Amino acid sequence: AEYGGTYMSRPIQISLAQTKNPNHYSAGLLASSPTPPSPLGSPLQFVSLPEKLSFQRKNIKIVLLENIHKDAVHKLEQEDFTVETLAHSLSGKELEKKLSDAHVVGIRSKTKLTKEILDKCPNLLCIGCFCIGTDQVDLNTAQKNGVPVFNSPFCNSRSVAELIIAQIINLSRKIGDRNREMHNGIWKKTSSNCNEIRGKVLGIVGYGHIGSQLSVLAESMGLRVLFYDVVPVMSLGNSLAASSLDDLLKKSDFVTLHVPETPQTMGMIGRREISLMKKGSYLLNASRGSVVIIPDLVESLKSGHLGGAYVDVYPSEPSDNGPWESELIKCPNTILTPHIGGSTEEAQQAIGEEVSGRMISFLLTGSTMGAVNFPQVEVPYGGPNTHRLLNIHQNLPGVLKVDKTHFVSLELSSGFFQEINNILSVYNVDSQVLRTSEEIGYFVADVNAEASETIKKQIDGLKSAIKTRLLY
Repeated sequence: AEYGGTYMSRPIQISLAQTKNPNHYSAGLLASSPTPPSPLGSPLQFVSLPEKLSFQRKNIKIVLLENIHKDAVHKLEQEDFTVETLAHSLSGKELEKKLSDAHVVGIRSKTKLTKEILDKCPNLLCIGCFCIGTDQVDLNTAQKNGVPVFNSPFCNSRSVAELIIAQIINLSRKIGDRNREMHNGIWKKTSSNCNEIRGKVLGIVGYGHIGSQLSVLAESMGLRVLFYDVVPVMSLGNSLAASSLDDLLKKSDFVTLHVPETPQTMGMIGRREISLMKKGSYLLNASRGSVVIIPDLVESLKSGHLGGAYVDVYPSEPSDNGPWESELIKCPNTILTPHIGGSTEEAQQAIGEEVSGRMISFLLTGSTMGAVNFPQVEVPYGGPNTHRLLNIHQNLPGVLKVDKTHFVSLELSSGFFQEINNILSVYNVDSQVLRTSEEIGYFVADVNAEASETIKKQIDGLKSAIKTRLLY
């Protein structure tokens, strides 16, 4: 009731034909079937529902900004949640007002969820980033407020990798300049400084989901691949690890960046690094705009030290489509795109499916698998006559123990765990799991249905409690 209003009565048995979603098994979490399906699982022919449910799904408000793919919207609506969509991003007071009563928000890369915004969203349960990056969200504040953040770390990898291959060819053949000349009514046929990419060296900085997939595609095109990553990783195909970033820059004909935005990567490519690159080589950036120092790149392009560049991301990007300015405009053999690396129908559909599925799983079962700022917890269904208790609390110094019954490592906050045990000791508990991060602990327990409301009130009254929910 706390997160959805009043209880509602439902028939004990329903058939698939009576639901929007064939996987629909309760308005909250639990059905009395032995193994209820996950939101992504296989459908059951008949589903048993409790007479009362912990919340009405229609009362859960989900706000999706920045034109989230229609399949994600459909998936959330099938679960009977109330979904509001906007095609653009919001900021400031407008964003604050829109999220003031929202339980879930879905964004892409333009909307910034700062500490100031998050602290004014008292009902927020979770956040979905329908993209790879999560630097547009203050993850620490979200965690302290008990709000897990979900993203899609690899669904657009292929789209970005294909785009980079295309731009390597375009740069090598000076397609950007020839295209602009043709549009200006100038016919300039030339082979000067135009080359095949076969046999050239591609240096990949960041050998994660995108970098490794790009490596495979590049080799199939005849490129020789070097890569550099701060984490030791296994090379694919014939690619070789460079001994250092400087080593990669010196040896590569093309350098492409695929790193996250961190304090270590901000400004990692500037005048010094560019000077190490071969004269006439090319730089490509489809990672984060803060990674490259733009004035230094402009200088190297205009001086002719670099043969060209492809840029898809920028230090400052507009929140909406419209006029845009940059020092890179009119630089020679420089291809500019408006942050479209992952903007394909296939990628957006896959991202929509993945992130909406993770949000549904959290709302209905408490699963935090895939959350970037939360302890990873997924607990099997506790069985009939149990309700699921979810508690997020401030972490306290503790010791590592193992629950041998469930084979789950538990980081036990000493004070909190003692208080929890004092509360639960007089009740039947089917299962319980506690996982912690540096700042918070996440406790999930399947408790006796008849005592669940009493247990919830007691645990929610603890000084360390941040947020407590009951699902059934």
